[in-house]
Amino acid sequence: MRASRLIRMALLVQSRPGVTAADIARELEVSERTVIRDAQALQDAGVPIRSERGRAGGYRLAPGHRTRLTTLHPSEAETLFLSGLPTALRDLGLAGAADAARLKLSATLLPSLREAAESSVRRFHLDAPAWFREPSVPELLPELARAVWSDRTVELAYARPGRDGAPSRTVTRLLEPYGLVLKAGVWYVVGCVPGEGSAWRTYRVDRVTALSPAPGLDEPFVRDPSFELAAHWQEHAAGFARTLLRTTVTVRLTERGLRRLPAVVDAAGVGEALGSATAPDDAGRVTLDLPVESEEVAFAQLAGLGAEVEVLAPAGLRARFRERARALAELYGVYGLSGLSGAEAGDQR
Repeated sequence: MRASRLIRMALLVQSRPGVTAADIARELEVSERTVIRDAQALQDAGVPIRSERGRAGGYRLAPGHRTRLTTLHPSEAETLFLSGLPTALRDLGLAGAADAARLKLSATLLPSLREAAESSVRRFHLDAPAWFREPSVPELLPELARAVWSDRTVELAYARPGRDGAPSRTVTRLLEPYGLVLKAGVWYVVGCVPGEGSAWRTYRVDRVTALSPAPGLDEPFVRDPSFELAAHWQEHAAGFARTLLRTTVTVRLTERGLRRLPAVVDAAGVGEALGSATAPDDAGRVTLDLPVESEEVAFAQLAGLGAEVEVLAPAGLRARFRERARALAELYGVYGLSGLSGAEAGDQR
């Protein structure tokens, strides 16, 4: 364990001269005291690592020295071949470059390592899209990816979804595209509004209908050096998902319906909805307010619960379920059946 950490530290200092003890500690997930001890251990082992004080200080190797610790372990070779996401690279237009890189890497490996790396590809595969969803590649994704790589400000036309069944409308935005995220088979672009350093925006790439270089902004934009895409996405994903839930519906659920609710609606709204749930009534049903994206989306989601859910409000959504129930009753001939109870007959009127 420690030997592996010492190797990582030596390679880190070699690749990033002037790296601080705090940075090394964060990278290796140890304390700064441990970093100081490890630096001494490397010196004792003959690695000329030294610490310099001051604003430009940090850990460095002696001038001209390079470690000979770059030989890959079989598990490291396997990991390198697993690190590429074939479908994502294809979507971004980088499949050819990735194939060439793998061939070059494979050619430099020892035969034993080459076999280990190739075996990992035969054993593991990542299929990012969710079940029952036909994956589609946004037409403008490769062009947007090139803008991300080159730090070019773009002007994009975006089809903003309408609320509660209203048609979408197209808006035009300037964006400094910082990165792309693949979430459950859907691509998103994360970027910043030019001139507004804290105005971060996230757009679904499949809703971008047009893309062009920003007029009058020919030079690459200057990236915020503190921005980290993974950390930004993790921090804002939950809040972003919650902002999509713009409508609230009131429903009454059976015990079974309550158990199944997280499987059919957006997870971002389930916790809030459960917090609003009433105590079970005599029939064991609970009433709660459920945040949803729109009445249209709520209708599609809640229909999956069948008779385990009753929509109480809004009235328009309740009317849609009433029409659905009537259509199903007619389809299956319920109105023509005899022997209905009084309650069932009353429900039909």
